[in-house]
This record gives sequence, C-alpha cells and structure tokens, in this order.
Amino acid sequence: MDSASGAGASPPDPHGVLVVPTTSTTAETIPGPSSPQEAAAAAAASPPSRYESQKRRDWNTFLQYLQNHKPPLTLARCSGAQVLEFLKYLDQFGKTKVHMNGCPFFGNPTPPGPCACPLKQAWGSLDALIGRLRAAFEENGGRPELNPFAARAVRIYLREVKEGQAKARGIPYEKKKRKRAAVAAVAVAKVTAGNAPVAAGSDQ
Repeated sequence: MDSASGAGASPPDPHGVLVVPTTSTTAETIPGPSSPQEAAAAAAASPPSRYESQKRRDWNTFLQYLQNHKPPLTLARCSGAQVLEFLKYLDQFGKTKVHMNGCPFFGNPTPPGPCACPLKQAWGSLDALIGRLRAAFEENGGRPELNPFAARAVRIYLREVKEGQAKARGIPYEKKKRKRAAVAAVAVAKVTAGNAPVAAGSDQ
C-alpha cells in the first residue's frame, strides 16, 4: 500500500521529461530546407532605410511622370532631355524663393518682406533627387552608359541652378568653397603631423 501510494505521490521520471529536448523540438518544427526561404522572407520583411524608401518613391514618381507625359514615354526612350523636363516640372512644387533679376531683394539672403518671385525646388533637393534616380535606374536593370540621369546636360543644368540660386538668394557660395578648402588643409596637416616619426628620447 505504501508503495502504491508512494508511486502516486512520487515526482515524474526525469527521463520521461527530457525525451524530446527543446532544441530538437525546434529543429522538428522548422524543417531544414525551408529555413533559407524563411531567412529571405525575414530580410524582406525588415523595414527599408529612409534612403531606400525615398529612392523607391522618387523612382515611382518618375515612372508615373513618363506615363502621364503627352505623348506617353517609355523608360527605354528616356534621355537627358526628359530628365530636364521632369526637373522643371517639379519646380511648381518647390518651396524655395528664388528672386528674379528685377526684384529689389535679388541677392539678399534675408529679404525684409515678401515679393512676387516664384518658388522653386532648391538646388540641394534636385541634386539629391538625381543621385537617387541615377542609382535606381541601374538597380532596375539600366545600363550605366545609358543612364539618362547621368547625362552631361543634366550635370550642366544642376550646376546652372546652383550658381543661379546662389546669386539670387545671396548665398556666399565661393566663400563656402574656400572655407571647406581651408578645413581640408587643416585636416591634412593634422594627419601629417600625427604620422610624423617621434624623435628618439622624446616623451610619448
């Protein structure tokens, strides 16, 4: 009777609990052949970076622009001329005041009042946009030598926009260039000094 009651009250056999270890259970629930697909799905499910998201939106916007073009255009027939049209089309959504030559605030970085000059896309925004579209074109199968966003006409247009907005808005662009050159010279001097050999007997 004691043995019967003892059998009912005794704890379970530990060997019975560890028949299927936790690791083996996990291995059985996730078959080996499907794990690469699941890993790929997990990577695809991870949220893209802010740059990748913006690049995707820019690319879709440009493709939509080609479809709405009169007449519609295909990506294969797109050239630098269509890219320039796209950049000028975006000016209507710009938020940067660019003063005209006849404006009394032309060249004034802090105009004291409003004026009738148009709002345009800032040069920095256009330059970053072209960089993303240039990368997206090649990521979507485009050949680098046929990349319309890398056309010479596009580079010239961006340079003209940069210089024109610098004058119209009174941005001291040349001073900024000289300042960056001075900073670079100081950085090179520091690196050179840091790599200079230490004289014998000097304190470390």
